Amino acid sequence: MTRAPRSGCAINAAVEVLGDPWVMLVLRDIVFGNRRYFRELLAGSEEGIASNILASRLKRLVEAGLLTRDEAHRGQRAKYSLTESGIEVLPVMAALGTWGLAHRSGEQRLRVRAELLRNGGPELLEALMDELRELHLGIPRPDPDAPRPSEQLAAAYRRAVGGPDPQIDAPGDLPG
Repeated sequence: MTRAPRSGCAINAAVEVLGDPWVMLVLRDIVFGNRRYFRELLAGSEEGIASNILASRLKRLVEAGLLTRDEAHRGQRAKYSLTESGIEVLPVMAALGTWGLAHRSGEQRLRVRAELLRNGGPELLEALMDELRELHLGIPRPDPDAPRPSEQLAAAYRRAVGGPDPQIDAPGDLPG
């Protein structure tokens, strides 16, 4: 159940959903690592999210309409998928990454994706959003023969860091 925002301000309404750091990190791991199950998200968290926090944030994201949760039958795992609203957070994530590059320090291996998204511009963002629509919503990419942005990001990461991208080159990743 989604509650009404504190005010009619669009920034406030967005911050009420996206302003929690764990929300953005969960979305990051779903978007870039294609981690779609609770255990994958828990085990793959670079920041070490606690299981109760992860459960809370997944529930919040479903209630806010950024994720859907498939009904899991007994013995099955529930699968999370991005909605169009969740996919459209990608440019916000890229903008946050660009700001972080300019104003915060960090490990190079963890900054590479933000650099790639910044340097790839709107075309890369749109292509990645199309790939996410295909993966999460079943909408074919406009140019199915074009290289997959996830593959481009993984290759650029490998070149920059000299090894696999733990977000992209792990089990359960975007198709490639």
